[in-house]
Amino acid sequence: MPAAEESVRRRDLGAGLGLLLALVCAAALLTALPDHDREGGRRCTARTVSSWSADRGRTLAFARYGDDASRADDWTGGDGTHSVRLPDGRVLWLFSDTYLGQVHAPPDPAGEPHAWRDASAPFVRNSAVVSGRSGVLERTLPTPLFPDPAPGQWRWPVAARVEPRSPGSAERVLRVLLWTRATGTGPWIYGVPAATEVATLSLSDLRVESVVTVLDQRAVPDPGRRVLFGTTAVGRGGWTYVFGGDDGQRAVRRAYVARVPRGRLAEPGAWRYWDGARWTRTPRPRPVLGDGERRGVGSAFTVVRDGGTYVLFTMAAGTAGLSRVTSYWACAPTGPWHGPAKGFEAPLPRDGPVRSGVAAYNPQAHPELGGGGGRLLLSYDVNWLDATPGTAQAQVSRNVSLYRPRFVALRLARPR
Repeated sequence: MPAAEESVRRRDLGAGLGLLLALVCAAALLTALPDHDREGGRRCTARTVSSWSADRGRTLAFARYGDDASRADDWTGGDGTHSVRLPDGRVLWLFSDTYLGQVHAPPDPAGEPHAWRDASAPFVRNSAVVSGRSGVLERTLPTPLFPDPAPGQWRWPVAARVEPRSPGSAERVLRVLLWTRATGTGPWIYGVPAATEVATLSLSDLRVESVVTVLDQRAVPDPGRRVLFGTTAVGRGGWTYVFGGDDGQRAVRRAYVARVPRGRLAEPGAWRYWDGARWTRTPRPRPVLGDGERRGVGSAFTVVRDGGTYVLFTMAAGTAGLSRVTSYWACAPTGPWHGPAKGFEAPLPRDGPVRSGVAAYNPQAHPELGGGGGRLLLSYDVNWLDATPGTAQAQVSRNVSLYRPRFVALRLARPR
């Protein structure tokens, strides 16, 4: 072979080997990259709220149910609104602090035009209301659904998922994440964070079979650094991504994420926590969102998937967070999270403007009720702000509409 041809052949061979080596290296790099770099895919694009409107029908449905005086042991008001669709088509609504008893028609004892309840009305730490296949609210399960773990402690239910009893099992169960809190003082007058638990309920009788602790935070000296998981949960592939937050007392709090194989939410050893670089067994999560000042989340927030994009809703930072819901988006649960977006003002009771102490909190998505196609149902809770719990309780009993969920219908789209 002539020298010139040999030179060309060697050059082409070298180029081919170089390309092959580059492809091999690229494949190896993709394999080594953490999951968050590969979960979004090309379908991930920015999302924001393009339009919204108050869902008065669903808001009034809870008002009518709460005002019904035919029973004295059912729900008349609560917060921490979460929902899960059951396999038979019913929807289970989960609430944290809840009032039972009777609601009286207006006027209230002060002569004001509010439906009201007695100050002695029963109060429980959690409850569950079942709506039928038609969407009509039908009954309140015996309360509290999740008993107190010990004196001075209680359980608040948060996100819930229907999943196999174990991976690959044909039998399904309902798993409900719980926040355990304990009596506190000072900044924690509404409870000191203690632990994240998971309850397993049988289907379809909704009987609590077991409660296990998946992350005990009582050994963390500073309550503001304790992380509770379960404010929202999102399924993707064979994983359930469970989001949580700390109890910091700054302008906004930080968001964290863990993941669990589908069917293993009730197994503490199956949980993996994002430490900023990888998923690890060690429960030392690093925040995926939050700088403590302008960017971050409220005491509770929610995450949904729209196509390949994850969208997070929370109350805005600072005083705007008394009524404004804002959002972030990301291509993976671990971020990076982009935002905050401008958001929207959550409608508050007409007779209770923010300047009088009424505020919105705990936005929660209900994707099983939104209808798809970028449409989403979002609830938020309303309460009376006061440093003295007794004063707040008196206000929400004077006007029962101040302690019930309200709903808005959203449409998500690419920002213009």
